[in-house]
Amino acid sequence: MTVLIIGGSGFLGTELVCQAASAGRPPAATFHSRPGDHDGATWHHLDLRAPLRLEEVLDTVAPAVVINATSGGADWAVTAEGGIRLAQAVARRGIRLVHVSSDAIFSGTGRDRYDESCLPAPLTPYGAAKAAAETAVRLLCPDAVVARTSLIIGHGRSEHEQLVHALAAGTRQGALFTDDIRCPVHVEDLAAALWEITRSDAAGVFHLAGPDALSRYELGELIARRDGLDPGRLPSARRSGTGLPGGLDVRLDSRTTQQKLSTRLRGAREFLSEADRI
Repeated sequence: MTVLIIGGSGFLGTELVCQAASAGRPPAATFHSRPGDHDGATWHHLDLRAPLRLEEVLDTVAPAVVINATSGGADWAVTAEGGIRLAQAVARRGIRLVHVSSDAIFSGTGRDRYDESCLPAPLTPYGAAKAAAETAVRLLCPDAVVARTSLIIGHGRSEHEQLVHALAAGTRQGALFTDDIRCPVHVEDLAAALWEITRSDAAGVFHLAGPDALSRYELGELIARRDGLDPGRLPSARRSGTGLPGGLDVRLDSRTTQQKLSTRLRGAREFLSEADRI
């Protein structure tokens, strides 16, 4: 089975490539700026804003499955229009799609937890772009997988871990919010779960987040302790009242998805331990 990973040089994409190569199933993967460091993939340059190039890559690779792990941030042309364009292209070719979405599609108000049945209600440009893309995927590709996830952590390489180091060192201004709640997931667990789903005949919406709901400040404290930093050096603040858009308390409920998987999604209190130190 030929698999094409869109965004293979990104944080999640790199882990997807590594796990596939380690399992003796080297994938094809795309990059925007430069190829990934792993030589276990066949690399193809792709800008999701370029429709003809997307068609060329799909025709060249001829994949059975495409995993869209790209992160275009709040860039509507990449995250929304690019995701929609990809869904249209794979639907025409009969290619199965695994689309990685985000907890940013939810408002974080009026619910304790968000399960797989919850509908998007974004409050940020990024959330709106992700919501538009996943809605198109579900309409255009009935056999597709939409996999929503949360903050992705792992071995010091994530943006969240790098931010904690910069704040502790005083090389970056800012603060970690004590009222901004998410359910972090380890990149290895997330990639393994995505591969398990990809190699099955599953379809529909899946939630792939850890069971621990933590504030960004609590998450920062765990990262600091794991890495031998002083948590007392981390500045804290409350996001409510700042005027910054986005949901405050967004807890993905992954229990239904977890019951379908053999891959165990660990909580941040577990994986941010000595064993996960850089």
